[in-house]
Amino acid sequence: MDSCRIPANASKCSGNTMECFMVLSTQAQKISIGILCGLFGTMCVFENSLVLYLIFSSPGIRKKPSYLFIGSLALADILASIIFVCSFVNFHVFNEVGFSKEVFLLQLGGVNTSFSASLSSLLLTALDRYISISRPSEYKLLMTRKRAWTALAVLWVTCATIAGLPLLGWNCCALDSACSELFPFVDDNYLSGWVCFVLVLLGCIVYAYAHVLWRARQHVAYMEKHQAQAGKQNSRMRMDVMLAKTLVMVLAVLMLCWSPVLVLMIYSIFGRLSDRLRKVFAFCSTLCLLNSMVNPIIYALRSKELFSSLRRVWSHFRRQLKAPEESPEAESTHKSSVIET
Repeated sequence: MDSCRIPANASKCSGNTMECFMVLSTQAQKISIGILCGLFGTMCVFENSLVLYLIFSSPGIRKKPSYLFIGSLALADILASIIFVCSFVNFHVFNEVGFSKEVFLLQLGGVNTSFSASLSSLLLTALDRYISISRPSEYKLLMTRKRAWTALAVLWVTCATIAGLPLLGWNCCALDSACSELFPFVDDNYLSGWVCFVLVLLGCIVYAYAHVLWRARQHVAYMEKHQAQAGKQNSRMRMDVMLAKTLVMVLAVLMLCWSPVLVLMIYSIFGRLSDRLRKVFAFCSTLCLLNSMVNPIIYALRSKELFSSLRRVWSHFRRQLKAPEESPEAESTHKSSVIET
């Protein structure tokens, strides 16, 4: 096992190498991973699908760039959940190795694209709030729907390109270079570059949120000082402050869920990972699913527009359920049963 754990040259890229990355040794560990992936993945797909439906079924909401970015985040989380759960469970739980290097790198590229797009969508959301609070009078001119869609297109193309580099040739088999201890066929230098890309995204998000919070605090102080003044400006400020706090909650969850994975990735680049740490990495990977599952819950609880849309959908659903009971046929049946009684 030790010789397999250090895939340092191209000869290590044989089909048998795949088995060296299957770190779950007991049935209990495989069942635990399967349950976590099944639970988090199912809830993530359901919740984010609901968010997408609420956004794009409401004309007033889907016209706002803020919710286009949130919709992109939800879509990325859905794709990440489906691709990650299917490939992760297939590999670690069912120990399936009957696929080629290209197929594995394609699956890994799909996971990386989705998770990178999720982080990038959160960055666009943070920048949207940054512009909204720092330049409120120019916001509608600066952040148009056309620019929002263009930014999303650039985001997804960039993430897909970066994630597809191993499949296009930047892998340790083609380059005869040092392979990662965490991912089969992945070059250590590529992993370093991807981690740096993620850290840059997180750094930009933190910077944007720091400014948003600073301006939000100024707005709160302003509102407390001018409580007697009521109008659209105060209402807009309250909305900005609420959304800023919501996105900070999303960022806090993001950091808690991604930090263990990133720390272990960085450690694997500079040092040797024990079997125990590689098992810890496998379990920590499911925290990325947890992050994708928690985001929609925060939106539903904190966004008044999404919550109002959810209430409308729920009320419509309840009326649909009550409609058969209140139909003439049901009423006639009820009356006849009463007469017979």
